[in-house]
Amino acid sequence: MARFERQGWAEVVDVESGQGPERKRYRITESGVAIIDDWVMEPQSPGTFSVSTLFARVSVALLSGRDATEVLVRQRANHLERMRVLTRARGEADAATTLALTYEIAHLDADLRWIEESGQRLDAAGNALKADK
Repeated sequence: MARFERQGWAEVVDVESGQGPERKRYRITESGVAIIDDWVMEPQSPGTFSVSTLFARVSVALLSGRDATEVLVRQRANHLERMRVLTRARGEADAATTLALTYEIAHLDADLRWIEESGQRLDAAGNALKADK
């Protein structure tokens, strides 16, 4: 909060003394509201969503002669289990939590589609290698 105060985004409203350290209460300033407005409304770079070690793990498996299909199979199982947990939680969640859970489920679903497509490509590549021999 001290950093926000230094930036002019928050200001001390009052200081409460009592047992233990003083407690400061802050209020957001107009400048702070403007910063939040800008942050909320600025679109997030799509690259942020693609930061995942899944692609890296599959790539390393392929390049090092490990079983990339097994990496995909294990990750698929992990994703499906997480989706089951999130889906159960969504049934009893408030509106804000439901949005967060739905967001994560959608990203897991996209990963699962990529996992499925990648598995098909690996199968096709493996079959092509066998046909060449």
